[in-house]
Amino acid sequence: MQINVTGHHIEITTSLRQYIEEKFSKLERHFDQINNVHVILNVQKMQQKAEAKLHLAGGEVFAASQHADMYAAIDSLIDKLDRQVIKHKEKQTKH
Repeated sequence: MQINVTGHHIEITTSLRQYIEEKFSKLERHFDQINNVHVILNVQKMQQKAEAKLHLAGGEVFAASQHADMYAAIDSLIDKLDRQVIKHKEKQTKH
């Protein structure tokens, strides 16, 4: 799984990148056919926004999350993506 991280009005620090990679590795446990991930971190005034697009075998999944803390926004984003990935996996196994 390849992870691309882009920052708008924020510097992508090593610790932030490691945190993202650690969280996305948990997603890979549920569904191992994640080809690549594009994460965009954005800061607008007091809101920290994290969004990601996952390219999966058989489709794409997108989610976005906002929070005052960037790490909390990433956690929320992972929860949303996790639910969508599990739903996608269930759809594939039904066919």
